[in-house]
Amino acid sequence: METIAQLQGGSIVLGVVLGVLTGGLVVFALIQMLTKARASKVEMEINNRVETARREAETIIKEARLDIAAEQMKKRESFAKEIAGKENELRNMESRLTKREDAVERQAEQLVQREKQVKQVEQEVQRQIQSYNAKHKELSATLTQQKNQLLKITGMDTEQARQLLLTNLEQECEKEMSQLITRKTAQMEEQAEEKSKEIINLAIQRYAAEQTCEVSVSMVDIPNDEMKGRIIGREGRNIRAFEKATGVDVIVDDTPGVIVVSGFNPIRREVARLSMERLIQDGRIHPSRIEELVAQTKKDVHARVIQIGKEAAEEVDVRGLNNKIIGMLGALHYRTSYGQNVLRHSVEVAFLAQVMADELGLDGAMAKRAGLLHDIGKAMDREIEGGHPAIGANYLRRFKEPQIVINAVEAHHGDCPPDNPYTPLISAADAISASRPGARRETLERYIKRLEKLEEIACSFKGVEGCFAIQAGREVRVIVDANQVNDDSAIKTARDIAKKIEEEMTYPGEIKVTLLREVRCIEYAR
Repeated sequence: METIAQLQGGSIVLGVVLGVLTGGLVVFALIQMLTKARASKVEMEINNRVETARREAETIIKEARLDIAAEQMKKRESFAKEIAGKENELRNMESRLTKREDAVERQAEQLVQREKQVKQVEQEVQRQIQSYNAKHKELSATLTQQKNQLLKITGMDTEQARQLLLTNLEQECEKEMSQLITRKTAQMEEQAEEKSKEIINLAIQRYAAEQTCEVSVSMVDIPNDEMKGRIIGREGRNIRAFEKATGVDVIVDDTPGVIVVSGFNPIRREVARLSMERLIQDGRIHPSRIEELVAQTKKDVHARVIQIGKEAAEEVDVRGLNNKIIGMLGALHYRTSYGQNVLRHSVEVAFLAQVMADELGLDGAMAKRAGLLHDIGKAMDREIEGGHPAIGANYLRRFKEPQIVINAVEAHHGDCPPDNPYTPLISAADAISASRPGARRETLERYIKRLEKLEEIACSFKGVEGCFAIQAGREVRVIVDANQVNDDSAIKTARDIAKKIEEEMTYPGEIKVTLLREVRCIEYAR
C-alpha cells in the first residue's frame, strides 16, 4: 500500500513536473512569438523611419542643390556685372588715355611749333641786336663827328654844350609837365564836379520839404466904411496916435472894406496889423486905448517871435543859442525875400548843409548851425546900414559864436574869402534852397522870356526839328531829325546845347537837356 501510495505520489509529482515543463514550453513559445512579432514591428518601424529619413535626406539634398544652384546663379550674375563694370571702366580709361595721348600729341606738336617760333624769334632778335649794335656804332661815330663839328662851329666846349642840352631838355620837360598838370587838373575838376553834383542831388533828395511863397500881410479888413471915420478920429487924432505908437503908416483911402498898413519893418507891421484888428473888435478907439493896446500887442508879438525862434532851433536841433539870437530868428518869420519866407529858407539851408557835410565827412552839427544863422542879418538890415552878411556876422561876434559860423555868415555871398570848408557848403545850400521850383517868385514876363530863350537856343542847332521847354523851364526836350543826326552826334549836340545855355543864360539851379532821336518807318497796305 505504501508502495502504491508512493507510486501514486511519484506520478503526481511527475505530472506536476510535466505540467510545469509543458507550461514553460508554452510560455517560451508564446514569448518567442511575441518577441518575433515585436521584432517584426520594430523592424517595420525602423524601415519606415529609414525610408522617411532617406526621403528627407533626398529632399534636403535637392534643396541644397537648388540653393547651391541659385547661389551660383547669383554669383555668376554679380560676377558678370562686376566684369561688365570693370570692362566699362577699362573702356573709359582707355578712352581718356586715348584723349590724353591725343592732347599730349597736340601739345607736343604745339611745343615743337613754339620751339620753332622761339628759334625764329631768337634768330630775328639776334639779327636785330646785331643790326642795333651796328647802327649804335654808326650813330656813336656820327654823333661824335657831329659833336666835334658842332663844337668847332659854335666854339663851345663840352661843358657848355652839355649845359645847353640840359637847358633845352629842362624846357621840354617843363612843357610836358605843364601839359600833364593841365590835363590832370581838368580830370580832377571834372571828377570833383561830378562828386559835388552827386552830393547836392543826394542832399536835395533827402530833404524834400514843401515850399510856399509867403508875403507879410499889410491889409486889415473892416466891417464897414463907418469904421474908417472912427479910426481916423476927430481931426485925425486917433490915426496919428496909432502911427506914433506903432511906427507905421496907415492908409485910409476909398477902397471899400480895407485899411492898408505900410511899414518897412515886418515886426512893426505885424504889431500894427494885430493892434488894428483888436481895436476894431474892441470898438473903443481913442489915443489912450490905442497906446495901451499897442503896448500889449508888442509884448504878445515879442513872445510869439521868441517862441517861433525856439521852435525853429528845436526843429533843426541847434542848441546853446543866445535868447537875443533866437529872437532874431523868430523875426525872420515875418521877413520874405522874393516871396520866400526867410526863416523857412534858413531851416532848409541848415538841413541841406548838414546832409552835404555828413557826405563829405565834416561836422554836420556845425554845418547845421551855420546854415540856420546864415541870413540872421536880414532881421536887422532895414535898421542898420550895410549888407545882411556883414550885419549878421558882426551881430554874431557879440555873442561869441564860432569863427566857422561867423565866416559862413559873412562869406556866403562872396563878400569875403572863405577860411573853412563849411562856407562853400552854406553857399551851395543857400543857392539850392533859393532856386528850388516855387521857392521864389518870378514875373510872368521874365518867365516867358526865359522859356522862349531856351527854345531859341535849342532850335539854333543843325538837325533840330522841334524843342519844348517843360517843367517850368527846368527841362528842355529837343527832337532831332534821325537822318541828319546819328547816335554819336546826338550826344555831342545835347552837350553843345547845354554848354550854350550855360554861356548865354542866367537861371537858378540847373536845366536838363533831353535829346530825342527816333526813326519812323511808315508804309501803307493797299
